Amino acid sequence: MTIKEKAAQIVDSAQIITLASIDENGYPRPVAMVKLKNENGGLYISTGTSSAKTAHFKANPKAGVSIVEGGNSIVYTGEVNIVSDEAVKRSLWADWMIEHFPGRAEDPEYCVLKFTPKEATYWIDGEFVKE
Repeated sequence: MTIKEKAAQIVDSAQIITLASIDENGYPRPVAMVKLKNENGGLYISTGTSSAKTAHFKANPKAGVSIVEGGNSIVYTGEVNIVSDEAVKRSLWADWMIEHFPGRAEDPEYCVLKFTPKEATYWIDGEFVKE
């Protein structure tokens, strides 16, 4: 198995990822978040429409993601888009979110972000690879 294939497995199995935005003062703001879906390398995450994270990405779509499993890690840099497609948002809805979004997938506070990687750095089984 190649490093890229092993990294893909780690990303697929990850439940929690760290997503970093750039705040209003130009500093990175990493936050551990639940990964909803990995689709062709695009990672979907939910947050609040009025959250600091959403405001950061509206102002600056640049982002970083870190995923760690055991001694292996994947770091991506890329961009975040705010998903406006209601069908996509409904497809990603899970009942555990009701605590945060009582109006379910139709709750105006329910926001979905899609991270698209542009570059990757892998540390897998003691080997370092940058793409």
